[in-house]
Amino acid sequence: MEKNVLVVIGVGGMGLAIARRCGSGKKVILADFNEQTLAAAAEQLRIEGHDVTEHRVDVSDLDSVTKLAQDAAAEGPVLQVAHTAGLSPVQAPTDAIIKVDLLGVAYVLDAFAEVIASGGAGVVIASMAGHFAADSVPLEMAKALSLTPTDQLSELPFLGEGALPNPGAAYSIAKRANALRVQAAAGVWGQRGARINSISPGIISTPMGNAELDGESGQQMRGMIAASATGRTGTPDDIAAATAFLLDAQQSSFITGTDLLVDGGAVAGVRWHMNAG
Repeated sequence: MEKNVLVVIGVGGMGLAIARRCGSGKKVILADFNEQTLAAAAEQLRIEGHDVTEHRVDVSDLDSVTKLAQDAAAEGPVLQVAHTAGLSPVQAPTDAIIKVDLLGVAYVLDAFAEVIASGGAGVVIASMAGHFAADSVPLEMAKALSLTPTDQLSELPFLGEGALPNPGAAYSIAKRANALRVQAAAGVWGQRGARINSISPGIISTPMGNAELDGESGQQMRGMIAASATGRTGTPDDIAAATAFLLDAQQSSFITGTDLLVDGGAVAGVRWHMNAG
């Protein structure tokens, strides 16, 4: 019997947790750029009883993403897509972050809009950094990030070489763009009877998150944790639970084109302290 397909792009801490949480009874397509990481994640899930197919993908390459979408559709009805792949400021320079975190998401939204099944749903992992960036992104820039055709995105002057001062700035604007493009894509996905949303995690205990805590912004991030209502870092399971909710056709059938902030109250805490007194 043909199984419904779950596609998980990026198989680090959050991607693996999502595949484990949502993959039971489905054909799970795991996709990642790093073949060793991909093989290890796939083997672990197979040991746990999941039906897994590996697919190497470079999300910064349109042809690679398009092939992933087409291959996934060949396996069965693509009902769930979770895009977690990304680079953080300590991992990559500005241009790579724009290619992977911004263009990569745009490519995934476009490619899977062509194959997502009726009743299906997608989730893009953005970041709370996009919420902080919202105040510094003027309306015209937001419109450009939302509506510029994907093949012209990299030509926007405020994304060009030298326009962004550092990888942190590139990351913030890319994550703001993720939420905006998801909002803009909701209508296209809706024409296929499908939904698309984003999740903005806070500081999550993953290899990427821990590397950021050990980096230049670590002290600031610890201050954000201390200011948050929960007073802790998040776990990959926290994000997987939110993803499972947004991908579930019964629990969230009236939710599309929106961003869910899953940050333990960090953004609220920072804003409250900024405005207090």
